[in-house]
Amino acid sequence: MPKAKPIKDYIRTIVDFPHEGIMFRDVTTLFADPRGFRMAIDQLLHPYAGLRIDKVVGLEARGFILGGAVAHQLSVGFVPIRKKGKLPGTVISEEYHLEYGEAVVEVHDDAIAAGEKILVVDDLLATGGTAEAGIKLVERLGGEIIGCAFVIDLPELGGRAKLEAMGMDVHALCEFEGL
Repeated sequence: MPKAKPIKDYIRTIVDFPHEGIMFRDVTTLFADPRGFRMAIDQLLHPYAGLRIDKVVGLEARGFILGGAVAHQLSVGFVPIRKKGKLPGTVISEEYHLEYGEAVVEVHDDAIAAGEKILVVDDLLATGGTAEAGIKLVERLGGEIIGCAFVIDLPELGGRAKLEAMGMDVHALCEFEGL
């Protein structure tokens, strides 16, 4: 049986997308490969084996794909954190800063009960703004974050340091240098 290739090798880089100078790390190639996708889900879960996890939170949008698969594997609930205006019902909101402006994410106000243990999942950790906003929403609802798991970390952008400064356990399957 051939040795499995590393997760990083399943991810394609698209140059100058969405603007010139950006190296877009495309995880759709990882999702499309059954072996790579399964390996990514298993590796996202590995550091949290044996810990109590009540729900998985997925950050819009690729975090929904990963988070849903992780929640299924753990047999726990899944909670989406979405861009403003995408969820029906009563929500709470959190604004955060992007390199080019501001954005808002939301979660249903009854999605997480006080004391529930939460794993936050997304595809990419860059500046950490979206993850920070998601963490704040979970904490406002009384959830306790046991970890933040990402497929890709872009260390030059400082997201890991930001989340770790918040006291978060951060796990990433691979890193890419350069923007």
